[in-house]
Amino acid sequence: MNLLRRLESRALLALFAAAAAIWAFLAIGGEMREGETLAIDRKILLAFRVPGNPAQPIGSQSFQEAMRDVTALGGVTVLTLVTVVAALGFSFHRKVRHAAVLVGAVLVAIVSSEWLKTLYGRPRPELVPHGSYVYSASFPSGHSMLSTTVYLTLAALISTLEPRRPTKILAFVVAVMIMAAVGFSRVYLGVHWPSDVLAGWCAGAGCALAASAVLRTLLKSGDTAAAAD
Repeated sequence: MNLLRRLESRALLALFAAAAAIWAFLAIGGEMREGETLAIDRKILLAFRVPGNPAQPIGSQSFQEAMRDVTALGGVTVLTLVTVVAALGFSFHRKVRHAAVLVGAVLVAIVSSEWLKTLYGRPRPELVPHGSYVYSASFPSGHSMLSTTVYLTLAALISTLEPRRPTKILAFVVAVMIMAAVGFSRVYLGVHWPSDVLAGWCAGAGCALAASAVLRTLLKSGDTAAAAD
């Protein structure tokens, strides 16, 4: 009961949204295991290939290289650098709770991604050649899940510090654009089925929304304690 009193309305909404995102992930996973997503997965994957030649992606060589650059934005190396720099930035500005929530969300996402890949054990697409190196199971897309977690969580943290609404909106728009681009690149490069990417977005959104709820609860508790003092 005390916990509920500490939760503000926005934190509750974030928790409900996180639960909805996780439910969507489980629904996609269930459909995938039953083979219900395979037809649409194949259709979308082949839509990015030259008709009659699945080995050749549509678009120029420069566009293909650009897609490999974009997919790196969801890679472990780039996301680790983003997380470390952002956490240090928050810490330098004495926003330790923001830094802790970001790092915690990313760690949870990394562990969850690996566990879910092992749990579902979906093979990578063999319908087309892979345009990027892969070494793990396919479902969910780790790049999509981790990029969604990192960039959406960052946008949520920034929104609690930035008083101007346009800047808040811009932070979320940029986050959504990056996660969408990363997901698109994974399908374009043939290393993931579209349902892998959609599931990764849902799982990552669940992590980010849960992190937002935790932060708002911590901030609310801190404000209450400060007022009491």
